[in-house]
Amino acid sequence: DVQLQASGGGLVQAGGSLKLSCAASGFTFEDYATAWFRQAPGKEREGVSYITGSGSDIDYADSVKGRFTISRDNAKNTVYLQMNSLKPEDTAVYYCAASRFLLGLSSALLWTDLGSWGQGTLVTVSS
Repeated sequence: DVQLQASGGGLVQAGGSLKLSCAASGFTFEDYATAWFRQAPGKEREGVSYITGSGSDIDYADSVKGRFTISRDNAKNTVYLQMNSLKPEDTAVYYCAASRFLLGLSSALLWTDLGSWGQGTLVTVSS
């Protein structure tokens, strides 16, 4: 049973940094691609960053390129999202997801159909 537990959210001033973690259990972590999504109030859930099981392929949404870094530690069954130079528009609930399929930064609906979600962690960036 796939379980994902996200943590690390909080309140930070614009220009600050946060590091999110997502601890996985119940499956062979290295066999799964993982991704971070976010959902701001009144908006659809959008893909932020993606990493394959081996870490060989990584992708970012244009809005976070150069500011966010995704990584994973397969020995610890954990995926991370280092967020630097945060902006108020980064404010959202951040979700981690895992899938046996190479879904990339596709729609959240596809990840719902073919993957699993963790609970969200709230990131609030004040101006």
